[in-house]
Amino acid sequence: MEYVILAVVIAVIAIGAVAGLVVSGRRRKELPPKSASATLAPPTPSEPQIGEEAAPPRAEPVQTVEEVQLPETVEAAEVAEATVEEAVQVPALEVPEPTAGRLVRLRSRLSRSQNSLGKGLLTLLSRERLDEDTWEEIEETLLVADVGVAPTQELVERLRTRVKVLGTRTPAELRALLHEELVALIGTEADRSLKTAKHEDGRPAVLLVVGVNGVGKTTTSGKLGRVLVADGRTVVLGAADTFRAAAADQLQTWGERVGARTVRGPEGGDPASVAFDAVKEGIAEGADTVLIDTAGRLHTKTGLMDELGKVKRVVEKHGPVDEVLLVLDATTGQNGLVQARVFAEVVDITGIVLTKLDGTAKGGIVVAVQRELGVPVKLIGLGEGADDLAPFEPAAFVDALIGD
Repeated sequence: MEYVILAVVIAVIAIGAVAGLVVSGRRRKELPPKSASATLAPPTPSEPQIGEEAAPPRAEPVQTVEEVQLPETVEAAEVAEATVEEAVQVPALEVPEPTAGRLVRLRSRLSRSQNSLGKGLLTLLSRERLDEDTWEEIEETLLVADVGVAPTQELVERLRTRVKVLGTRTPAELRALLHEELVALIGTEADRSLKTAKHEDGRPAVLLVVGVNGVGKTTTSGKLGRVLVADGRTVVLGAADTFRAAAADQLQTWGERVGARTVRGPEGGDPASVAFDAVKEGIAEGADTVLIDTAGRLHTKTGLMDELGKVKRVVEKHGPVDEVLLVLDATTGQNGLVQARVFAEVVDITGIVLTKLDGTAKGGIVVAVQRELGVPVKLIGLGEGADDLAPFEPAAFVDALIGD
């Protein structure tokens, strides 16, 4: 009986074991297959252990420099670098307008003086009857235009005589008469050329530009530098106005536009030292002309005027100064003559530069200042443009005043 029970127990255990194997096999069949990526992915290589041989390195194709692809960030950097290089490129130099005939091209700028002086006189002279009242009006027109007392009296007397002899007066005859007398009043015999050519010994011509504050002296110096370049001169600029902070920067900007180098010193430095160095550099570079912008100080300060005389003396250690140009504001009228007298006592003025003639009816100041100083007007300013500084020509100036 015991053997029968034991046999039954063994049979039950055997059946359970077989059933377990069957269930396990079915579960393995129901599991999803491994993905292709998992199958193809190479196993992570393990570090070789002691006694094992290391696996040989995987062979990689060798690329040439041309085949290597740079990242987009590098290409962007190169583009940015090229853009910076283009941005810092020096702009092309400006080519100033030729000075020949410049006054004729700018004649329309004299409209205010034309209406007051030229056309005003023509209107008065065209009256059928020229009585004393008319001649007084003619005299008043000339005085208001700042021709000056003595020149006005001279012109009125000459016009009286010429008109009496002429008799019947046509508009064309009156125009020709007035043109002739005004040109004679301004004068045609004075030498109005600028001495800007290099000397035979190789020393550059030296020009000093003087004047009080507010007349546009530094701007005029910059424009004059353009005039010299337009006439074919090589130029060195001297920024001797060391008392005005922006003066040297302003002059340097003018020079850079046309390729003229600027010699400057520290702000508040010795103006005479800067002027001396400018001429020294001009000699070393073989320049044709050295143009020196001096400080525009008030003419009432004697000490400062003495300093201007010092600048001229120091520059003359290199050789004589060829031109001393006094810049006057035409709109100041008779006050400009006061300035002219003081400057003429300190330095020998060789020529006048009249600025802002386009903004005044006082065109007669051309006559008055020449009579006062005994030196000619050589340049006139007729606007704010870079090339609005013109050589003065008496006949062309009178043509502009009288009009067509």
